This record gives sequence, C-alpha cells and structure tokens, in this order.
Amino acid sequence: MRRAARIQRNAGALRHNLSRARALAPEQRVWAVIKADAYGHGMEWAAAQMDGFADGFAVSCIEEAMVLRGGGVRAPILVLQGPREASEWQVCARHGLQPVLHEEAQLPGLARLRGALPGLWIKLDTGMHRLGFAPLKAQILFEQVQRHPAARNGLHWLTHLACADQPGHPQNRAQLEQFAYAVSELPGQRSFANSAAVMSGLTTAALRGEWIRPGIMLYGPSPLLGEDGPERDLRPVMTVTAPLIAVKNLEPGAHVGYGATWTATRPTQVGVVAIGYADGYPRHAPSGTPVLVHGQECPLVGRVSMDMLEVDLTGVPHARVGDWVTLWGEGLPVERVARSAGTIGYELLTRVAGRLQIAEP
Repeated sequence: MRRAARIQRNAGALRHNLSRARALAPEQRVWAVIKADAYGHGMEWAAAQMDGFADGFAVSCIEEAMVLRGGGVRAPILVLQGPREASEWQVCARHGLQPVLHEEAQLPGLARLRGALPGLWIKLDTGMHRLGFAPLKAQILFEQVQRHPAARNGLHWLTHLACADQPGHPQNRAQLEQFAYAVSELPGQRSFANSAAVMSGLTTAALRGEWIRPGIMLYGPSPLLGEDGPERDLRPVMTVTAPLIAVKNLEPGAHVGYGATWTATRPTQVGVVAIGYADGYPRHAPSGTPVLVHGQECPLVGRVSMDMLEVDLTGVPHARVGDWVTLWGEGLPVERVARSAGTIGYELLTRVAGRLQIAEP
C-alpha cells in the first residue's frame, strides 16, 4: 500500500555527485557505496544509474551483493562486512565478489575455499575500533593469506577513518600514519577515503589510496560537520514531498497536536500535511523545523503524528488543500531538517518508509 506522499529521485544529481567525487580524487578509482538500499534511494536503482560511471559498488553484506547480481549488475562488488559463514566464501567466488576479511573467525571459512576470488581485501583497525585486524598483524596476515588460492588475483588493504568529517582532528593523521606504516612494504591496492575524507582533502595526503569509497556525498548531503550539500556543489538525489490535506484558521490560544505542545499566539493559518513518523519523518522534530510550501519556508508546529504533521502557513496565505509540501530535498537540504531534529541526514534518508510512492522527475 502506497501513500500520497512521495519520493522523487534525480538520476542526474546522482551522477553529478559521483563526478564531484572523481574531481576531488582524479587519480583514484571509485567504489560507489550503495549499502542500506543506497542510503534509502533504492540499491538497484542507484546501481543502474551509476553503471559505467563508477568502477564498482560497495555493499555491507553478501545478501545485498546477491540482489545486485540477481538484477544483472556485473560490475565489481566489494562486500564490506565480508562472509559471516564458511559457505559464503564460496558464494563470493562463484559470483565474482570481493569480500573484506576483518576478523579471525572468518579465517577457517577462507581456508576451506578452493576457488579464486577477483580480489580479497583485508581491513585494518587503525583507531575506529569497530571492524578490522590490529595494524601490527598486517605482515602476518599477508604471509598467511597470500599463498591461498583465493588471493591469486590480488590481496588488498583498507581502513576506515573515524573523524574524517572533522578535517583537522588529530585522529585522522594518527590513523593514516598507522595504516601507511602497516602496509608500506606490502603489495596490493589501498583504500581509506570515505565521503568525508574525499571532501576534506585527505586523499591528497602523502598516503594515496588507489580506491575511494564515497557514500553519503553521492546522494547530496555534505559529510562534513555543519555543512550542507549545496555548499560543496552536491545536489539532492531525494526530494520528499506530501500534500496538504487540510487548512485551518486558528485563534490565539488554540493548541496544536498531541500534548498541546504548541499554542498560537496570533491568528494563525495551519496546514495538515499527509506524512508522519510511520513514513520515516522524525517524530522528535520540534516546532520550528522547516518545510517548503510554494518554495517558501514554513515552520512545523506541534508534535509529529503517525500519519500527519502540521505547519504554520501564515506566511503563505495562498496555500490550499492539494498543494505539495517539500519535507527535504530540492530547495531544502536534508541536513537542515536533521540538525533541527537532533540527528544526521544519513538517518533521515535511510528511514523513509516503503509507504511512500516513488517518482522520477
């Protein structure tokens, strides 16, 4: 069942943002990160739009990779969390996937694999302390794995930066130095730059990776703290809109929404918009969070309901039932809504529910 609210996707914006990533790291190849259903945009759709433009796609798990292969995607695929079970190593070999080895528990399954992989990546934990081996184990791992038939086509190295969204943070230098030291004498390709590292210029450091891994920037938001995508010439790929389904004129003292948390202090025209937290709009967005009506910003008033929210239309007196309201996207960066709601754009993009219609411009 689909609601009247809709997601409009802009393929041209997606390819533009990919070109921005390439321009910022012109000598490097691109793993376009399309995990989490392409950050809420539709993984198969995003892969189709970037096919032939990206050098490969990065997903979180085998299941996502198999959706792509089942949909006819033949480009290289990097599986960031790698195989969880021994049988998944054989799946990687059979379907030409490049898995990431990041945990001792994966080694027995790799040892039983007899086929060759198109590429095998080892993740080093240089300070994120999430996934990856200690950098001091790089040489030992290389000696252990490089003789295996699975590594016949190349054994490569990657890490993940914890603070790249803050370009001046000392953790960035510390992690890059650890990574560089660990792999300096080892063959294979390198990858360390996510969207934030690409945008903040860390790819121009002395340590150069052969692959970048842009994710959020492909979809329009800036990965850097306090910035909006348009400031970096990034274009929103997703615009979320919903119709006005009622318009009411309130007198001073009238309350709006559950808990009566907002009270009119003057004669106020209020519009009811057909979208709510069941559709992925943040329930905790406070009064004052902006939306666009006829291209003009209007503030949210009262609590967000399951299927509806209300906005102050006093500044747009010509608004009528049936008009479309932009919740975020073209003209209203998702980062602004996220900051108002005390979260990040990533969460809003990935939480938009399946009840919304999908439309192409």
